Parts: sequence; C-alpha cells; structure tokens
Amino acid sequence: MAKWTPRHEAPEPLEGPVVATITGGTILWFLMFLVQLPFYGWFDEHGHTWWVWTCAAGGGLGLIGIWYVRRRDAAIRRSAAASAASSDPSPDAAPGATPEASPGADPVAREDHSPRTEV
Repeated sequence: MAKWTPRHEAPEPLEGPVVATITGGTILWFLMFLVQLPFYGWFDEHGHTWWVWTCAAGGGLGLIGIWYVRRRDAAIRRSAAASAASSDPSPDAAPGATPEASPGADPVAREDHSPRTEV
C-alpha cells in the first residue's frame, strides 16, 4: 500500500484569542476538580479516583499552558515591534544593522516563529 502524501500546501494556522481560550479551559478543569472533590469517597469506592485526579492534572497543565501562551504572545508582539522598527530606519541606527543580529537579541522573538533547534 502506498503512503498517502498531500499534494497541496498546508493552510496557515488560525490565530485567535489563545490566552483567553487556554485560561477558560484551565478554569473549567479546576471547576470540575472542585465539583468532584466532595464526592471523593464515592469515586474511591467505585475505583474512579482517576476522574478527580485527571481534572487536577488538567488544571495544573493548564497553568503551564497559560504561562506558555502568554510568553508566546509577548514574543510575537516583540517580533512585530522589532520588525516595524527595522523597516522604519531611525537616523541613529547603523546602516544594515538589524535587531535580530544584535548580540543581546532575544532568540525567541524571531520573525519566522519556527521552533528553536539550539541546545
């Protein structure tokens, strides 16, 4: 059987209110955890305590997700600001100097937003 390979370009990823979405999901996970907590005895008797702990894990991972998407959003905004600043050269900027080429440049704030491969 031949492996199927797409013959068209992948669509651009959708950008939306990512921080709000992740925050809302995290709140729901913690809410489900708190709602199930009074019934812990029933879950324990029936061997379903993993339901309670799944909600707790979802809330904890959601906190990590909130931290991640807020940093990503800030990096995208820094990159856009740096791109706008480099396209509008100021009189005190050195000719040919770009913010990405400076020694103290943030490696997260790149225009291509590709994953880092540095170790």
